[in-house]
Amino acid sequence: MGVFEKVIAYGQEVIDLIPQKAPFVMVDTLYSSDETTTCTGLLISESNVLCKNGFFQEPGLIEHMAQSAALRVGYECKQKNETPPIGFIGDVKKLIINRLPLAGEELKTQITVLTQVMEISVISGKTSIDGQLIAECEMKIFLKQE
Repeated sequence: MGVFEKVIAYGQEVIDLIPQKAPFVMVDTLYSSDETTTCTGLLISESNVLCKNGFFQEPGLIEHMAQSAALRVGYECKQKNETPPIGFIGDVKKLIINRLPLAGEELKTQITVLTQVMEISVISGKTSIDGQLIAECEMKIFLKQE
């Protein structure tokens, strides 16, 4: 699943590419990005606002996938020297969560663009830990153009 060997951006570099800011940042690493697929990561901290009793909660997994898509757009815009647009989740379908991750585990997520028409994208998100798929969904994202 995806290309996770090399790091393109990490930490503050990632934050500079997404509209979300602390304490609501749910992605910390960009591993790869091409025309259709982006691979990201997140080391889950016990202090994460979406971590409860040592477990990263369902909304956190969904937001992580959405922010992975936002990171994709931010990275593309940086390559073109453009300002990235703000995105909004319009729909989540086919959500399957096999287990909640623990604090200290690292999420690795592959985002694949299934369809893109004007400001609307449909993406597939697949999140794994140590190669084991823990969550997946399809998500419709609307981009707000300035």
